Amino acid sequence: MTLARLSNNWFPSVPSLFDRFFDSELMDWNRSNFSSTDTTLPAVNVMENDNEFLIEVAAPGLKKDDFNVGYDNGKLTISSEKKNEKEEKDGNKVTRREFSYQSFQRSFTISENIVDADKIKANYKEGILHISLPKREEQKPKPIRQIEIK
Repeated sequence: MTLARLSNNWFPSVPSLFDRFFDSELMDWNRSNFSSTDTTLPAVNVMENDNEFLIEVAAPGLKKDDFNVGYDNGKLTISSEKKNEKEEKDGNKVTRREFSYQSFQRSFTISENIVDADKIKANYKEGILHISLPKREEQKPKPIRQIEIK
């Protein structure tokens, strides 16, 4: 069976329930993510392997000091705030002043009993913030135990 987007030809200005469903992400991160300006949120990759969760945030142009990363009660929060001010002076008179303010916040909920909070690490390299959330030893997959047949 193939899912297809239905066209609403009778009322084109009224979005259908299917349009809203297929336009939104299946995992709705928007409840806990926001940008205080009209900028877009940085793209995020979330990966998991046997030992850890890995999160990559694409944020070129920022410095590592622009980020705040926190983990509390199973919630990882990544935020950034950057202010730019540029002023051109002609003697004592300001002829032009430009400033911008950008901020964002992304939050991810990960069960507290899975992640070893004391070993979370983050680094920023070449425009990408890398966050490693190691799994607790008891959460890592165990190798198959071979049972001797007697």
